[in-house]
Amino acid sequence: MTTEEMLQLKGTHLAPYIQVATALIGKTREGGGNMFRHQLDTMAILVDYGYIDPVLLKAAIVHDVLEDIPDFNHNTLLNIDYESHRVYDLVLEVTRNPDETKPEFLTRIYETGSRSARILKVADRISNMISLGFVVNYDFIGRYTEETVRYIFPIAAGVDKTMFNELESLVNSRRKYLQAIIPVPASYGV
Repeated sequence: MTTEEMLQLKGTHLAPYIQVATALIGKTREGGGNMFRHQLDTMAILVDYGYIDPVLLKAAIVHDVLEDIPDFNHNTLLNIDYESHRVYDLVLEVTRNPDETKPEFLTRIYETGSRSARILKVADRISNMISLGFVVNYDFIGRYTEETVRYIFPIAAGVDKTMFNELESLVNSRRKYLQAIIPVPASYGV
C-alpha cells in the first residue's frame, strides 16, 4: 500500500462499526473461531489486498450482523454516519435471504452482486477457508472446500486474480489435509 493510499484511510472512522460488531462476540462459527474476529479478519484481508474504500471496509466489519443476530435493529447500523446507508445496502447484498438456499445465494452474488459485494464475499471466504485449518469436522471441510470451488472461484476470478490465487492455494491445502487424514470421497474432486 502506498503512502497516498494509507493517507486516504486516515479519515475513515471504523470504531462505530467495530462497536456494532461487538454484538457478535461469543458467537461461535462452525468454520472455527468466533464471529466478531471473523468480521475484523475479513476487513484486514481487504486492506491487505489494497482495498481502502471506506464503505467496503465498514461493511466488512458488520457483514454478518444482520444474518447472525435475528433481533438486530437495522436502524442502529443506518444511523452511524453519513455512509451508513451505503454500508447497509452492501451488507444486505451479502446477506443470505431466508428463502434462499446457499447455492442460490452465492449464485445471486455472482450474477447480480455489485463489484463491492463480490469483493467482500471473496474476502469473507478467504477468512472462512483460513479458519478451516482449525476444524475437525472433515465432512464440513470437504463440502465447504468444494462449495468454494464451485461458487466462489468464479466470483474471485472475475474481481481479483490475486485473491483468487490465495483461495486456490487454500483449497489445495484443505484437500491435501483431507487426503492425509481420511480417504476422500471422489465427490470432493481430489
